[in-house]
Amino acid sequence: MSAATAMSEPFHATADPAEHRRCRQLESQLAALFEVSSVLSRSLDLRQTLREVLDVLHERGRLRCGLVSLLDSDSGELLVSALHQRDAPPFESVTYRPGEGVIGRILEQNAPWVLSRVGDEPRFLGRLNIYDRDLPFIGVPIRIGAEAVGVFAAQPPAADDLLPLSQRFLEMVANLIGQAVRLARNVEAERAALREERDTLRREVKASHGFDSIIGHTEPMRLVFDQVRQVAKWTTTVLIRGESGTGKELIANAIHYNSPRARAPFVKLNCAALPDNLLESELFGHEKGAFTGAVALRKGRFEQADGGTLFLDEIGEISPAFQAKLLRVLQEGELERVGGSRTLKVDVRVIAATNRDLEAEVRAGDFREDLYYRLNVMPIRMPALRERLEDIPELARFLVAKVARMQDRELSVTDSALRVLMRHDWPGNVRELANCMERAAVMSEDGVIDRGVIELTGLDLSALAGPADPGTTAAPRPLATPPKVDLDDPNLDERERVIAALEEAGWVQAKAARLLNMTPRQIAYRIQTLNIRVRQY
Repeated sequence: MSAATAMSEPFHATADPAEHRRCRQLESQLAALFEVSSVLSRSLDLRQTLREVLDVLHERGRLRCGLVSLLDSDSGELLVSALHQRDAPPFESVTYRPGEGVIGRILEQNAPWVLSRVGDEPRFLGRLNIYDRDLPFIGVPIRIGAEAVGVFAAQPPAADDLLPLSQRFLEMVANLIGQAVRLARNVEAERAALREERDTLRREVKASHGFDSIIGHTEPMRLVFDQVRQVAKWTTTVLIRGESGTGKELIANAIHYNSPRARAPFVKLNCAALPDNLLESELFGHEKGAFTGAVALRKGRFEQADGGTLFLDEIGEISPAFQAKLLRVLQEGELERVGGSRTLKVDVRVIAATNRDLEAEVRAGDFREDLYYRLNVMPIRMPALRERLEDIPELARFLVAKVARMQDRELSVTDSALRVLMRHDWPGNVRELANCMERAAVMSEDGVIDRGVIELTGLDLSALAGPADPGTTAAPRPLATPPKVDLDDPNLDERERVIAALEEAGWVQAKAARLLNMTPRQIAYRIQTLNIRVRQY
């Protein structure tokens, strides 16, 4: 026989029957091993994958009643995770403690165990009642690294000289299963971490954008809260109105994150920041090549917010020409991208905000009447800060705490400072108050923001709270009552006590002297030596 002819013969062609059987066994196991590796790389569903592996071993590897039992980290017991037996009873409740029976001993000793005949081993428990007691049994540990995390077992068809080959084959399959288990556990751990992070972020977002994050206990703010709670339940279009700096975006956040759409996107756009041509592309998107620079398809804000909420700030700034394009989307829920011809359907809740008098602009023809009515379904008016001066102490303390976190130091605001803040008109509303508190924190060397520090911020202390509508001839509203100070409080230093008395006395020195049991000369001396700036109210 030539060398070429010899090489073309199958490697199991031999005159020795035992060697022939051995070669056929190796050939079958090699094919089964290849298929097992393919199955394990196909899916991350561990239970389903293990069942498919046991099917392959039954059909191609001549191993019946395959069993995979994995260690449960919570209970410390072995749980049967996969089993190949068509008529087997439910196995979900079958468990083994480490060291219990043959399966438990394999895990405890982290070593294979081969039984030539199942019926000869008294420690074989047979809880599944599927194994033939006259056939052999092989069990091997499933390892991650050097640690045993489970047991892989099966029953060969006969007790013969091929049992060592079957044991070695089971060990190789167990090694592949161990890698699949490690991968599945890593993926599940990452998923659990991502779920926890997602839930934590959701809780933080809801807390930061919920009602608790909006400060206000006055009657105008209670009305706003009631309106927000009601409208958040539905998909109604909301128009938030109010002066600049009153917190309209906070209200939009609260509506979205307390609505059924809270898990969907919340997309924001300032309409005043873009000209019409860019605004159209920003809201509706554009097709590739729609204009110079459109190098790729881009989804607009409406598409990005599909299923969620779109907040359009400064809606009163858009031009009449663009108002007609916006109206169609609000009415029909349909749009075309710039440069496109395909009509797209979107499901978006719109919340708009403006500080402009839209009714006057409708009368003047600068704002479309039909768009006005489409937006003004549920109007919410944010009160100016001068209309809720009683909220200033709580607002100021909240803003100071926020600045303290930014500057990583302790900050506090005194009652004398709060009394000054409550006498200011705040034309810039909460935004102006926030800027004032940050400037005061910068100017305070010791972290205490008192009346003197407020004076250093450049706040116009002569500006008292005026009428609710500037420019009218209505009589000024009564000032909010400043917080009452206990003049006998031992925590007050002398300067704070004198200022508090002067505040309570309307800056009449003789009256303040009586409150402090001093003479007018004594209080005049204190005012001079303590460098107190006298106010005339």
